Amino acid sequence: MRHPLSNICFTLLLLLCAPVSPVQADTPAAAPERVIVLKAAHLFDSVSGKLVEHGVVVVTGGKITAVGDKAEIPAGARVIDLGDATLLPGFIDSHVHLDDEFTDNYYLGAFNSLKRPVAERALYAAKYAKETLLAGFTSVRDVGSVDYIAVSLRNAINAGAIEGPRMLVSNYAIGATGGHADGNPFPPDLIPPYGPVQGVCNGADECRAAVRYQLKYGADVIKFMPSGGVLSLTDSVDLPELTQAEMDAIVSEAHLWGRKVAAHCHGDVAAQMAIQAGVNSIEHGTFLTDDTLKLMKKKGVYLVPTLYAGFWVGAHADSYPPAVREKALKASAQMQIMFQHAVKIGVPIAFGTDSAVEPHGQDAQEFALMTKNGMAPADALMAATAKAADLLGIADVTGTLVAGKAADIIALPGDPLADIHATEHPKFVMRDGIIYLNGSGQ
Repeated sequence: MRHPLSNICFTLLLLLCAPVSPVQADTPAAAPERVIVLKAAHLFDSVSGKLVEHGVVVVTGGKITAVGDKAEIPAGARVIDLGDATLLPGFIDSHVHLDDEFTDNYYLGAFNSLKRPVAERALYAAKYAKETLLAGFTSVRDVGSVDYIAVSLRNAINAGAIEGPRMLVSNYAIGATGGHADGNPFPPDLIPPYGPVQGVCNGADECRAAVRYQLKYGADVIKFMPSGGVLSLTDSVDLPELTQAEMDAIVSEAHLWGRKVAAHCHGDVAAQMAIQAGVNSIEHGTFLTDDTLKLMKKKGVYLVPTLYAGFWVGAHADSYPPAVREKALKASAQMQIMFQHAVKIGVPIAFGTDSAVEPHGQDAQEFALMTKNGMAPADALMAATAKAADLLGIADVTGTLVAGKAADIIALPGDPLADIHATEHPKFVMRDGIIYLNGSGQ
């Protein structure tokens, strides 16, 4: 028979671990103003990719209620005129890790990850979340964190306890022992090896269990590692690390529970296996061939390219251990070439940065790399708005400036179609009708 004190502790544990959905969230610390009217010289239509002159958006109680220069302005509304600027839906980064941030000193970063308690790392995560929001990214998909920091961050943001973007989280990424989802090769007698609870699995049954554990603790999406990675010490960047049966088990289990699946794939063979398993997106895609890219287009599988992370590791390769340095240089050189082919082939592309590899709050640097490598500015903006919302399954909430959707709205100086670097300097940020950045002075 369970001791009465055990029952109390068990109940408290359930309350602490239970995921908080937007419906369950407490009243936000800052409530949206009743009626706000935003005006700017332009408005970007993230469905057509066109710029509309004389942009007007009416926001009521956290929702968009009217769009267009003929929209009726309610009496008593607060009018914010942003002048020579462009109104857009809040940006969406489909690939972030808000629980951490790499430093130029690889070994110091590894030491800090061991030395810092979970509470301390969570405080850093709150800082990274706010930096991301102020950079104009009102929604993110966090595809891999440890110690349930990301899910706790999501819950605290939903409850209004801290400021940050709307978050979808995967909890631990899933992969094989010794693979990119596994921890560093510390002596097992000093640091216990990961198992299915932490996403490390061997065999189809364990991989199904790993999916269920992530869902049990609040995952919105499942992330797994079909191929090796760049910044891990023990694996090849482009070889498969899971069998077809293991990949099939992960994807089918996630889909059974109504969750989408993101597949970390640098390697081409691993990507082909993941596509066969039925994944929703390929993350990175560094060494994908044209045949695989064409298959993605045919099946509607999104590419989340993370060009900025590739650029960053190439530029900082000399700061990494020799095994990592070699992979970083190899991947950095190829990633932009792959992206050029993906654009020409017409693969569906959603914006993602792998923020944490590079500093948080710099997500918009991805836009310039996308356009440098052949993507039209309008398509790059759509990849970070309507396309990303479609991939994440939140198109009914955000991604377009349409009446009835959440008032996730940003303003960029001038015309971002003429100067894509305008994305790096937002002058206004609103999420769910709450203003977090207002450079208008009004």
